[in-house]
Amino acid sequence: MEMYSIVEQAVRVLSSGGVIVYPTDTIWGIGCDATNSSAVEKVCAVKKRNPGKSMLVLCSDFEQVMEYVTDFDEGIIAFVEKQERPTTVVYPKATNLPANLVASDGSIGIRVPRSAFCRTLIEKFGKPIVSTSANFSGQKPPAAFVDIDARLLEMADFVVPADCNDSDTGKSSQIVKIDKNGEKTLLR
Repeated sequence: MEMYSIVEQAVRVLSSGGVIVYPTDTIWGIGCDATNSSAVEKVCAVKKRNPGKSMLVLCSDFEQVMEYVTDFDEGIIAFVEKQERPTTVVYPKATNLPANLVASDGSIGIRVPRSAFCRTLIEKFGKPIVSTSANFSGQKPPAAFVDIDARLLEMADFVVPADCNDSDTGKSSQIVKIDKNGEKTLLR
C-alpha cells in the first residue's frame, strides 16, 4: 500500500476519534487525536492504563509545539536538535490539551519526531497525536512491530503496516524536564 494512502487512512481514523498503532522515531506507539479527551480515554482503555497517568504527544514541528505550551523558550529547539537520541521535552504548562492528557502538575511531554512517516502523518492530521508505547500497561514496550501483542492490535481502529517504519530505534526517547525557570533536568 502506498504511504500517502496509509497516511490518509490513519488521518480519517484520528479525525473520527479512533485509535491507531503506528511507528514513531523510537518505538511503536498507540495514538489518537491529542486534543480529543474521549479519544485519550480510548487509548487508556486499550492499554488498560490508569487514566490518571499522563501521556506524551508528538508534534510535527516546534511551531506546532508552541500552540500547546505556554512560555515556550526558543532555546529548546537548538538543545533538542543537538541531541543524538530522540528527545521528549516535558514543558511546565500545557495549553489547548484535555485535562486527561496533561500531568497533574499541568505539565506535558512533547517530542518532535525524526521519522519522516510520523511527521508526515502529524502534518496531514494538523494536530498533535498521543504517543504511548504499543503494549498493555505493565508489559515491556515492544522493540519491534513483531513484539506487539496481537490482542492489542485487534483493539486498535487502524494499524499502520510494519513496512512504513522508517526510523525507530527500538528504545524509548530520552526525557528532559524544563522547570518554570528554564532549567533542564534529564529524567530518562
